[in-house]
Amino acid sequence: MNLMYLPALLLFVLFIYYPFIKGIMISFTNWDGYSQMYRYIGLDNYKRMLTDHRIGTVILNTLIYGIGSTILQNIIGLAYAIMLNSYIRGKTIIRTIVYLPVIVSPLVMGYIWYFFFQFNGGALNDIILLFRDKPINLLADTGLNVWIITLVNTYQFLGVAMIIFLAGLQSISKEYYEAAEMDGASGFSRFRNITFPLLAPAITINVVLNLIGGLKLFDVITALTNGGPGYASASLSTMIYQLYFAHQDAGYAAALGNFMFMLISIIGLTSLYYLRKKEISL
Repeated sequence: MNLMYLPALLLFVLFIYYPFIKGIMISFTNWDGYSQMYRYIGLDNYKRMLTDHRIGTVILNTLIYGIGSTILQNIIGLAYAIMLNSYIRGKTIIRTIVYLPVIVSPLVMGYIWYFFFQFNGGALNDIILLFRDKPINLLADTGLNVWIITLVNTYQFLGVAMIIFLAGLQSISKEYYEAAEMDGASGFSRFRNITFPLLAPAITINVVLNLIGGLKLFDVITALTNGGPGYASASLSTMIYQLYFAHQDAGYAAALGNFMFMLISIIGLTSLYYLRKKEISL
C-alpha cells in the first residue's frame, strides 16, 4: 500500500479540517478568544447576526468588492490581452508593467495607495490644493471609499486576468479569423462569434477567481481605511478581525466567519456552474 500521501493528508487535516470544525464549534459559544472558559449558547450568535445593524452595510460592501472588482478586472484585463495579442511594439514591457503589482503584498499595495489618497500630505490632495483652498478626505467619504478600495484591488490583480485571457487568445487558431475575414466579417463580428465563445473557459476561470478574491478582501481595506469610518467600508473579513482582536468576541466572529464561508461558497459554485453551462452552449 502506498502511504506517501499520509504526510500531506495529515497537514491538510491539521490546518484545514480541524480549524474549520473548531470554528463551527466556537460559533455556538460565548468565547472571548483568550480565556480557557466558555459557555455553550446555542444559536444566539447566529440570531444576533439578524439584528446587527452593521451586517447589512458590511455584506453590501463585501458584494461590491467581489462583484465590482470582478467586472472591472475582466473588462480591462480582456482589453489589455487583446491589445497585447496584436502586433504592437513594446508589448513585453507593457505586459510586465501591468503584471508587476500582482507580486507586491496587498498590504504594502494598500499603504502605497494610502499615501496617494491620504488627507494630510497625500499626493492627490497636493494636486487638489493647486485649484482649491481645502483638501478632500476621500478615504473618510462613505460614498467614495468603498469604490476607491475596489479600484485599488482591481489595479493590483488586473495582471492575473490579463495573463489568463492572453493565454486563451493565443490558443485560438488563426485559421478561424482568416476564414471569417474572407467571408467579410467585421472586427466586432469576429470578436462576438469567434473570440468571445472560444474565450469562455478563460472567462470562467477569471470570474470565479476574481469573485473569491474580492469577496474575502482584507489587506487593502485594512491599509486604506481599516474598515472605517465606523464600519462604512468594512468587509466581512475586516469585521471578523475586529470582532476577534478588538472586541474579544470570538464566538460571534466565528459565526460570522461561517456565514462568510457559506456566502463565498454559494456565489462561487453558482457562478462556476452557470459559466460552465454557458461554455457548452457557446
